[in-house]
Amino acid sequence: MRSAATPKPPNWTLSVVAAIAAVLLAIGFNSLIVINPGQAGVLSILGKAQDGVLLEGIHVKPPLVSVVDVYDLTVQKFEVPAQSSTKDLQELSASFAINFRLDPLQVVTIRRTQGSLQNIVSKIVAPQTQESFKIAAARRTVEEAITKREELKRDFDEALDLRLQKYGIIVLDTSVVDLNFSKEFSRAVEEKQIAEQRAQRAIYVAREAEQEAAATINRAKGQAEAQRLLRETLTGELLQKQAIEKWDGHFPQVLGGNGAVPFLNLDIPSAASSATEKS
Repeated sequence: MRSAATPKPPNWTLSVVAAIAAVLLAIGFNSLIVINPGQAGVLSILGKAQDGVLLEGIHVKPPLVSVVDVYDLTVQKFEVPAQSSTKDLQELSASFAINFRLDPLQVVTIRRTQGSLQNIVSKIVAPQTQESFKIAAARRTVEEAITKREELKRDFDEALDLRLQKYGIIVLDTSVVDLNFSKEFSRAVEEKQIAEQRAQRAIYVAREAEQEAAATINRAKGQAEAQRLLRETLTGELLQKQAIEKWDGHFPQVLGGNGAVPFLNLDIPSAASSATEKS
């Protein structure tokens, strides 16, 4: 006797089972979230951010009704322009490269107040950079901003770090990419440099004239002293002796108008006097 064949389930039953399995699998995957190193997540259920930060690893979340916003905790770098007036009311503009990262313990607050990283840069970092630069620039003149650039940057860093901390933003480093001045100040600096060069040239010329005058006076004093000593030492006997030493034994070929022989009185006894003494 033949046994009755087991009836096969209808095709629609298999389709339902497969669909249910697929839904359960999708729900299972949707209930898991992986946070990679250097990231932090904020869980929101039905649009409300939940307390507690999701750090790196696998986390379970309610499926279908929740979403996780992931924030990058690595170093972010943005270049932010800023403008300000100095203490002497000169226009000063700069561009700052800001290196920062988000405080992982305050990511939930950041999600509730600021939202995305783009909002953080545009609504927090950029405006606070501007205000911090105003604080630093207003403490010094434009010339001091040039000559004391490191002090300007130090004041800027302190102001920016203090302002961004309360927003959960940690400033790691800043650098001044560019620092520009108004055209009027640049022209004034150029004119001042030209004036200083002219003044230095005038000082050099004046010193050179003083040195030349002093040298002339010293030469005149030396000549006067030499003449004085010469007058004191040149006696009649000395002049006569010098004339005798220089005489070559010959009388001049050309005589004066009166026919006299120009010669010094040598005071030599005459031959007649010698003959008289002998007799």
